[in-house]
Amino acid sequence: MKKVFVKSYGCQMNVYDAERMTDMLAAEGYSETKAMEEADLVILNTCHIREKAAEKVYSELGRVRELKQEREAQGHETKIVVAGCVAQAEGKEILRRQSAVDVVVGPQNYHHLPDLLKRAKSERPVDTEFPIEDKFDHLPRLEKSRIQTRGVTAFLTIQEGCDKFCTFCVVPYTRGAEVSRPVAKILDEAMRLADAGVRELTLIGQNVNAYHGEGPDGQTWSLGRLLRRLAEVPAIARLRYTTSHPRDMDDELILAHGDLPALMPYLHLPVQSGSDRILDAMNRKHTGDEYRRLIERIRKVQPNLALSSDFIVGFPGETDADFEDTMRLVADVGFASSFSFKYSPRPGTPAAESDAQLPEEVKSERLARLQNLLETQRQAFNHGTVGQTLDVLLEKPGRHPGQMAGKSPYLQPVQFETDAHRIGEIVTVRIVRAGSNSLFGELIGPGDKAAA
Repeated sequence: MKKVFVKSYGCQMNVYDAERMTDMLAAEGYSETKAMEEADLVILNTCHIREKAAEKVYSELGRVRELKQEREAQGHETKIVVAGCVAQAEGKEILRRQSAVDVVVGPQNYHHLPDLLKRAKSERPVDTEFPIEDKFDHLPRLEKSRIQTRGVTAFLTIQEGCDKFCTFCVVPYTRGAEVSRPVAKILDEAMRLADAGVRELTLIGQNVNAYHGEGPDGQTWSLGRLLRRLAEVPAIARLRYTTSHPRDMDDELILAHGDLPALMPYLHLPVQSGSDRILDAMNRKHTGDEYRRLIERIRKVQPNLALSSDFIVGFPGETDADFEDTMRLVADVGFASSFSFKYSPRPGTPAAESDAQLPEEVKSERLARLQNLLETQRQAFNHGTVGQTLDVLLEKPGRHPGQMAGKSPYLQPVQFETDAHRIGEIVTVRIVRAGSNSLFGELIGPGDKAAA
């Protein structure tokens, strides 16, 4: 049997896409391998969000080219595919810069991979057109055995693309306009995942809370309504969603945080900056105070809510006062976790054309200050759980014999001693110690739901 190796960069959507690519290629006679050197097919599933994303891909391609040459010298053929958002953005440029690449395919077209690989016998195809058809209609049905190898948590794509056009972001250009999957197809996939032992679903999309899919009643369903329906799926004990935009947190979704025990009290809601002037330049269409008031509304219905967010420092034109506004917002709101980055230009985006780019040393100094505050908040949140009892979803054995490891409702890794429970169960654990990244506890008893 031929072997395929997939390396994914970036977001959860790419993780999901990588899994679906391997599912699809299984029908073509490929088994997945974790060792690139034994792969007959190497797929780099790329991300264009982070700094110098394209250059990192070209650097990786240099290493893969050497591997391809080594295998060819041993009489083994290796095909190289560049997929994902860098593929969408760079297109034929990838073929020009790296002759070893056989196929380039964008994130909306990977369902064409079997045909593209056949074409690669006589040409080097590039498929980056935004298709009319829904790629999900062409993907294979999820196989129970393949789901079970991936554990008791799963991503489920419900929405793709973004219409917001933040001035720093390439997503609208690489993933296209917002498109939502029909409710019936999401439910079918969710029930297949549940039947295979999945206990926790994370609904994903570039702008997931903009979900507006067709319901079985012919009406347009919001994310809040979809979550209520998914909470009824037997064996699914936990629901999450990411990544969201503050402008799309509607009343129905906010109320779901108070009404649905299955919806975990942990929300990733990027704010990017605390400065109204910078938020306007970013085209975020919300202010710092509007974000604060939104968080107050959500915490009113879910007092146990923990927040995660994204921050960009050193955006073009950001002054010391603008940065202090961000620091003030962080202090006001409080975050259990966060992702923070220095601004870096993305070719083709409006912010990249600005003449007000900041020096790297300024961006670095600000990022260090922000990350110090955010890390202080993260550690305070983790240490604040000591003495509390938390429900923990068991995901794998712990580091030592007799231990199990899982996740709290707040996505914190938790380890504790037990030899009487199995993966997929939810148990109640009293937290006795907080490490730098993990929590340690003692078993109290079963949680709200046991494994099916």
